[in-house]
Amino acid sequence: MGHSHIGPDGKEYYHEHDESSGAIHHKHVHTPEENKAVLNRLSRAIGHLESIKKMVEDGRDCSEVLIQLSAVKSAINNTGKLVLKNHIDHCLVEAVQSGEWEIVDELTDAIDKFVK
Repeated sequence: MGHSHIGPDGKEYYHEHDESSGAIHHKHVHTPEENKAVLNRLSRAIGHLESIKKMVEDGRDCSEVLIQLSAVKSAINNTGKLVLKNHIDHCLVEAVQSGEWEIVDELTDAIDKFVK
């Protein structure tokens, strides 16, 4: 069973309660601008990674490849930071206000996996 809440930012947030486990599954809505920013960053990183693949296929210098891989890794990390910021600004704030502390635990687990 699910229901919506209106967050402090005026956006509607939807979540479901799993009756069997008591777990809450948030399905928050991001603005088109937020989604576009994340998708643009991912598209650029994918394009950059494709160009690195071509560098390897062409036998380019390993040092050049490593430098470019470092740039992609940085781009992915920055994209992750943006997703995290959006999550904190929206879903986490709403969850804390609603007393849904398991969302904080889920975020902690996700952060642990992201920073490994």
